[in-house]
This record gives sequence, C-alpha cells and structure tokens, in this order.
Amino acid sequence: MELSSIVTPVFWAAFIAFVIAMLALDLFVLGGKKAHKVSAREALTWTGVWVTLSLSFAGLMWWWLDGTLGREVANAKALEFLTGYLIELSLSVDNIFVFIMIFTFFAVPAEYQRRVLIYGVLGAIIMRATMILGGAWLVQQFHWVLYLFGAFLVITGIKMLIFAEAESDLNSNPVLKWMRGHLRITHEYHGEKFTVMKDGVRWFTPLFLVLMLIETSDVIFAVDSIPAIFAVTTDPFIVFTSNIFAIMGLRSLYFLLADLNDRFHLLKYGLAFVLVFVGTKMLIVDFYKVPIGLALGMVALILTSSVVASLYATRNRKEPA
Repeated sequence: MELSSIVTPVFWAAFIAFVIAMLALDLFVLGGKKAHKVSAREALTWTGVWVTLSLSFAGLMWWWLDGTLGREVANAKALEFLTGYLIELSLSVDNIFVFIMIFTFFAVPAEYQRRVLIYGVLGAIIMRATMILGGAWLVQQFHWVLYLFGAFLVITGIKMLIFAEAESDLNSNPVLKWMRGHLRITHEYHGEKFTVMKDGVRWFTPLFLVLMLIETSDVIFAVDSIPAIFAVTTDPFIVFTSNIFAIMGLRSLYFLLADLNDRFHLLKYGLAFVLVFVGTKMLIVDFYKVPIGLALGMVALILTSSVVASLYATRNRKEPA
C-alpha cells in the first residue's frame, strides 16, 4: 500500500518550526518557568487559542489545496484533518481523567502541575511522532495491519464500556513500584524540582514520580490514538498535524476541566463508543467506505450527546466550597 502526502518536505519543516516556536514561547516567554496556579481564565484563553489555531490551519490547508489540487481534494483533506483532530482531542480528554487521578494521588500543589504538564506535552510529541512514523511504515508495508488496528480499537472500546466506573489503584502500578524500590525519593516537594542533592547524593522528588507516570500514560494513550487516526486517513501529514494540535491544547484543556471532571462522568462512555465506531469503520472498509463527512458527524454526535447527558445528569449537583 503506497502512502502519499499532500505536502512537500518544506511544509513538514514549516510545521515543525511552528510547533517548536509555540513551545519556546510557552516555556520562555509566557511564564512557563514560573510556578503559579493556572486560573480558569488563563486556561480558557489558551484553549481558545489552540482551537482557533487548529481551525485556522484547516482553513489555510483547504485554501492552498483548493488553488493547487482542486476543490475536491481540498474538501476531502480538510474533512480528514477536522475528523482526525476531533477524534484525537476527544481521546485526549481520557488523558485528563488520568492526570487528575495522578495529581490527586500525590497531592501535587496546583502551582507545580503546569511544569509537569509542559514536559508531559514535550514527551508526548516525541512519542507520537515516533509511533506515527512506525505506524505509517507498517501500513505501507502490510495493508492488513489496518484490520488489526480496527479490531484493537473495537476491543479497547468495549473494555472501556465495561470498566468505565472501575477505580484504579496507583499503589499497584508497576512503574511506580519499580521507582519506589530503586530510587532515593524525598518525602516532600522541593518546589518544581524533579531532583535535589543531599549530602552529595542525588535524590528524586515526588514530582519526578508524577512526571514518569504522566509520560507512561502518554505512551498508553498513544497506542489507542494512533490506530484511531489511521481509520480516518493514511496521509502522514494529516495524521501528524491533527495529533500535534490535539496534544498542544491538552495542557490548557486539563486546567479548564480539572475542577469539572465529575460533571463529565458520562464522557468516558462517549469515548468508548468513538473507539468502537472508528474501529468498525476500519474493519468494514472493504465492504463499505464510510464517507469522511459522515464519520465527522458521527463522532461529533457521540461526543456532544455524552457531554449533554453528563451535564443533565449532574444539573442539581452542588460544587464543593
């Protein structure tokens, strides 16, 4: 199976430069190195910025393709990007639930969470890029891998439906157990530091454990999200850009939803149905190719329904003081 892309290496370089510039802006200009609690207003602003940038990117891509390859290609690729972006953004919400659990378990002060998530985003970008390249190579060499991806997504979605309400016990996490057994760990936080020196000996802070668990969860969720995007498109550029835009907005979305996670408890079921839908789409592709516009509408309908149902079910719930 031949994988083709709509863009040249120049476009790849330009997009990667854009990502690096935005990360540098966040890290060195907009307070990324200063410990502070992210306010709801700041989180809402940055969430709006990333959604706007994502939609603007889709619009610019459509405009360029419309002038070079024609309206039909422009429409198809823009819809592929929007569908992929929506799927990846929705799956990233599941990351947020796990982040909340980890930060709560370790009682991480709110002003230290931002630094952990910055490095979490950096790690996620590197891992996603690696997995996308690997997935693209597999699909190119072995077309039947798409059916394995589809079956995996269906099984994962069903498992999410069954265990949506299950409580996780971080004390039994193998990564955490290994770190506790092999590393010198301080009992208290030392600001935003991941390591400190005591009497000439290197000690790791609890914030380092949190970071490692965040990175581990990024790997686990990437295993779900990468096959999901290949259900929408096999264009490496669309796969990569939709993933990166979703990841870049993940941190601000976390701070926006962290205090409202109980209001969206049914969203997990919506995400499970999304995985089952895209997995089924991959499995039946030889019999019926689901139009990309219909796929976008179905994903949007599932997510919107689960959000509305969650808000309605918790409409009388009082927020803690």
